[in-house]
Amino acid sequence: MNNYITGASTALITPFKNGVLDEPTFAKLIQRQINNHIDAVCPVGTTGESATLSHDEHKRCIEIAVEVCKGTKTKVLAGAGSNATHEAIDIAIHAQKAGVDAIFSVSPYYNKPSQEGLYQHYKAIASAVEVPFMLYNVPGRTGVDILPSTVKRLFDDVENIMGIKEATGSIERTVELLAKNP
Repeated sequence: MNNYITGASTALITPFKNGVLDEPTFAKLIQRQINNHIDAVCPVGTTGESATLSHDEHKRCIEIAVEVCKGTKTKVLAGAGSNATHEAIDIAIHAQKAGVDAIFSVSPYYNKPSQEGLYQHYKAIASAVEVPFMLYNVPGRTGVDILPSTVKRLFDDVENIMGIKEATGSIERTVELLAKNP
């Protein structure tokens, strides 16, 4: 796979006005990133409060990001996370159809799945799409940690998994991951 996203990326906030998604402001935020030569934007990740959006809002944010970035050098790495595998798959498929360059997916929050559960969750989502896929591990927020052995297994078994956003804050974890997956 040669469609890796490299360089700097921005986790986008999701603006609201009077309780409704503020689409023009969201588009302006993305355009500002493009104007400042960001390599990729990340709509509807945890910074974008994806867990509090409706599915329609989530999908619309992805569509706006693709529309604004079209014809530019800025890539779209869209969030497709949920604690329900079928919901994450639905969002990932929508994101791919909308034209994103890649997808990332936060570990399933609240449910606290086993390592086998995490493996099956991520395998199902990544296998449902063809675009590059990034794991997102933030155990301080989700209550579950994707262990390096599970990461290695996913990298070995699922062709389009291209990276991990590792947010444990542990340099030791990063070293361990790099030792398993150079």
